[in-house]
Amino acid sequence: MAGALPEPVLLSTALGIDEILINGQVIEFKHVFFSWTAIAILVLLSLLVRCNLKEKTPGMLQNVFESVIDTIEKFVVSNMGKDGHFYTPLLAGMFLYIFCMNFLGLVPGFDAPTANLNSTVCMALFVFVLYNIVGMIRWKFGYIHQFTGPSKILIPLMLPLEMVSHLARPLSLSLRLFGNIRGEEIVMILFFTMAPILSTVPIYALFLLGKTMQAFVFFMLTMFYLKSALEGPEH
Repeated sequence: MAGALPEPVLLSTALGIDEILINGQVIEFKHVFFSWTAIAILVLLSLLVRCNLKEKTPGMLQNVFESVIDTIEKFVVSNMGKDGHFYTPLLAGMFLYIFCMNFLGLVPGFDAPTANLNSTVCMALFVFVLYNIVGMIRWKFGYIHQFTGPSKILIPLMLPLEMVSHLARPLSLSLRLFGNIRGEEIVMILFFTMAPILSTVPIYALFLLGKTMQAFVFFMLTMFYLKSALEGPEH
């Protein structure tokens, strides 16, 4: 993973799909494979919950999903107001998807797709495009005032500052998630190299908390960007 550190044996390596050939070019595919794995896990769990829905005596999996979704919805609505109901499925799905990808890094034979910059950049660009489109749909041409400030006199100053600020958002989102998850992966390998099993077991709980927090931070920033776009330039 870095320098002379030992490379873990991954499922993608065993299947021979760490890299694929497209139009004569070798393309890194490992992070895509594990991203699809995370999607498959979430789809499978969703289908299991859907096929076993019970109103009076819900099962453990249903209780877990209902608790997570209900908590996320209350948090989003408390911050975004009535618009939060509409965006809860998107934000909840994003949180669960990133959490699942982060969690794969703790499973032997798997790798966290978010430890690859390609994955985090794609998600950050999606968020950037999304909230700007949402703002333009809500405010039409008035959305430009998000970048011009409260006074026409300040436009020459505020416009470049706001443009840089908004353009820095996908950079910040992608590098924060990538850096933290990548760092945890490297630390995990270092601990395992020094003392296999004994050193890795205690820090699993710590890393699980860290990976959960990184998913929450990405989710929360996405929510605030959407909220800002919906509230309009006066906010």
